[in-house]
Amino acid sequence: MIGFVVVSHSAPLAHAAVDLAMQMVHGDAPPVRVAAGADGGFGTDAAAIAAAIDDLADADGVLILTDLGSAVISSELALELRESTQPVRISGGPFVEGATAGIVRAATGGTLAEVAAEAAQALIAKQPHGLDEQSADAEPPAAAASDAGARPPAADAVVRDVTLINPVGLHSRPASLIVKAVGGFASVPTLTDTTNGKGPAPANSMIALLALGATVGHVLRVTATGPDAAASVGAVAALVEAGFGEKEDLQGRADTG
Repeated sequence: MIGFVVVSHSAPLAHAAVDLAMQMVHGDAPPVRVAAGADGGFGTDAAAIAAAIDDLADADGVLILTDLGSAVISSELALELRESTQPVRISGGPFVEGATAGIVRAATGGTLAEVAAEAAQALIAKQPHGLDEQSADAEPPAAAASDAGARPPAADAVVRDVTLINPVGLHSRPASLIVKAVGGFASVPTLTDTTNGKGPAPANSMIALLALGATVGHVLRVTATGPDAAASVGAVAALVEAGFGEKEDLQGRADTG
């Protein structure tokens, strides 16, 4: 599994970012080390970062997440100081969003390249209308906000349409549950919001799913091909139809008018 070193000038900020990310992990979490603050105060320490990297020597790879530019400089120096030899990348993605996206992807067995890409593109989901001109050059993870019907599914594809019934729609927690659900399948489904035309988005990318901008009442088309396509599509559809465990909230609102 991929490990993480969270580098921040502020120890409370680093631990809060990690705590938020871990709220989105369902099952085994990837190893995370925090290298924050310098001499118990504010700043970064290259030696502490190097030690954190070495503490993850058994990981398949390490992604370093940083808060400010000088943290990147300290992390680059740490790469020269470390003794371990596992592959390491320094993420250029946003600190909080990148930590959440990367850690969720790593928890499902993503490679270092996949985890790094997810963290780097974590701001895409914060666009008011999903993807727009400001993020068009970011090469999002197959979450194109374009014609949902432009590419018909393959002849052997398993396709199922399901309606979002939970009050907030496809927000962070439901997206992370979908990522977890498809982690064990060879056939990774895609989701297309047929209501707003966004997608397809790969079901193993939390950021791509959030970029759909799918809200309550929207119809999601779940599509997959491959040996276990029916099972993977069924797993996603079951989550949606159950309201991701938030269905009770919707019923409560209806009961109270």
